[in-house]
Formats: sequence, structure tokens, C-alpha cells
Amino acid sequence: MGKGKRINSEQFVEEAIDNVRNDRAIASTLLVELLKILKQDETKHQHSGPVAAKYLETLQRSNEQLVKLASLISKK
Repeated sequence: MGKGKRINSEQFVEEAIDNVRNDRAIASTLLVELLKILKQDETKHQHSGPVAAKYLETLQRSNEQLVKLASLISKK
């Protein structure tokens, strides 16, 4: 952030939620594409399995972040 530009807590929460949603969308898209590749060639599973696990971990963390943000908002 540059000088003079302040972000209030509501803007910060909105930005955080947008970032989480974007991360989820990207991870979901990549996971779907990876599953398509695996359906075409199951021999790639050994190399692609760990990648799929990372995408699922990203989705899991995004879910946890959304739950934490929802909890913080509900406490307001």
C-alpha cells in the first residue's frame, strides 16, 4: 500500500474474501484439468497425485479461511 492510502477493516475483509474465492477458483480449475488428464492416461497418476493433493490442500485452507472470516464477521 502506498502512503496516504488506508484500508479500513471492511475493505480488508472484502479483499481477503475475494482472494480466498480467487484461490479456490484457480485450484478447482486446475484440479478439474488434472483429473481430465488422469482419466486419459492413468500412468500419470504417480506424478500427478501429489499435485492433486496440493490443490486439495489449497481448497481446504481456503475453506478454513472463509470459516475464520465468517466467525470474525459474526462477532462484530
